[in-house]
Amino acid sequence: MSRSADDLVWVPTIDRSAGPVYHSIADALEEGIRAGHVTQGTRLPPQRLLARKLGVDFTTVTRAYAEAARRGLVEGHVGRGTFVCASRTAPPMPPDPRQAAHPADLQMNAPPLPMGPGLQDDLRQDMGAFAAELDLDLLLRYQQVGGSQADRQAGARWLEGRLAVPAERVLVCAGAQGALLASLSVLCEPGDVVCCEALTYPGFRSLAAHLRLRLAPLAMDGDGLLPEAFEEACRTHRPKALYCTPTLHNPTTATQPLDRRKALVAIARQHDVRIIEDDAYGALAPDAPPPLAALAPESVFHVSGLAKSVSPALRIAYLAAAEPRQVSRLAAAVRATTGMASPLTTALATRWIDNGKAASIVAGIRQETAARHAIARETLPPGAIVASPCAFHLWLRLPDEWTRGEFIMRLRGTGIGIVGSDAFAVSTPPEAVRVALGTPKDRQGVREALRQVADLLAEAPAMSSMVV
Repeated sequence: MSRSADDLVWVPTIDRSAGPVYHSIADALEEGIRAGHVTQGTRLPPQRLLARKLGVDFTTVTRAYAEAARRGLVEGHVGRGTFVCASRTAPPMPPDPRQAAHPADLQMNAPPLPMGPGLQDDLRQDMGAFAAELDLDLLLRYQQVGGSQADRQAGARWLEGRLAVPAERVLVCAGAQGALLASLSVLCEPGDVVCCEALTYPGFRSLAAHLRLRLAPLAMDGDGLLPEAFEEACRTHRPKALYCTPTLHNPTTATQPLDRRKALVAIARQHDVRIIEDDAYGALAPDAPPPLAALAPESVFHVSGLAKSVSPALRIAYLAAAEPRQVSRLAAAVRATTGMASPLTTALATRWIDNGKAASIVAGIRQETAARHAIARETLPPGAIVASPCAFHLWLRLPDEWTRGEFIMRLRGTGIGIVGSDAFAVSTPPEAVRVALGTPKDRQGVREALRQVADLLAEAPAMSSMVV
């Protein structure tokens, strides 16, 4: 007899405002174990049933169970289910005295919630109006691959001010990852070489591995990748493409100056190399130089997603083709890989671009990001961080006595999660970490978390070690 979602042995009460929902689920489980409400050997509910009961995505519960396993709370057994571990039913060890009251996730590079006056209430009202006016064809039918004409026009309007491109050259994709996958699929074959910054977006590294591409890392400085390194790679590796993030680079926050951008596109033209420009953060940096696609539209595939500048829930990206003849090939790649972007999400993105809500959110994110950077400048040691006030992450170069692995481990013991350079490094990773400022729900949470980081930086590694 199958079990219903109303008959589960454990259903957590979660605080949806306290950061990622999957973390809240894992936290609730840990609290239940410590309080004795969930005992050793308890079989947790099947993930799909719990997702239905909580009204969340299946993947959210999957991530929650994975987080619980990482903490040593549960063990999964193929064909049997997920069970509470015996080792965690004993009384817990005394907490680290520096442990934050609410552990802070400074790993996920998500934008902060915009805090502008009345903005969140305005968005709630608009969502209600959107639902009331929704055309059911969006829900009940397949939609055009690459977006309808209206959606592509909205994409072109989104790019205005940074890049002038006709709607006919814009495709709507299922997030930046979908746009990058389509671009790489059109440009490359397995075994081809693609150049990229020595520190690059982890999602791109995953795609390159999936497509069996070889990455050629390019040296960088404080202004981003070095044109001379790209030119040398063109001579020695004959790459098919260059992937780069010229504005608010992830993780270093570097923004390439105009002369360097001109040098890169000149080298690409000379060697007939196409560029995939990831402009994930471009909308957040109004004073940045023109995109590479504005300097060499015939050579650059331009990807501008909404996840970093509007909302991670809007898994929509606009892909501007380098040439009109590439549009049909890119559309075929989108059809073969992701099918189509979510029509419902696309309709909301188009609505918010057309009625100005997207611009209001961007302004709110900029304002909140600047406030969080001010806190970082007040809290962290001078000279320790590399940062742009437009980026909601920091690049922290560690003192000589610290290794990134030890620093991350010690900081995790205080309830703070950060990301080491290994996640981004195509070649030898430096002793540095990325600190995301957007995930804490408010400025006080940012301040408390960064104080923990500052306190640890002030210690020698041996002083913070509890190994005996």
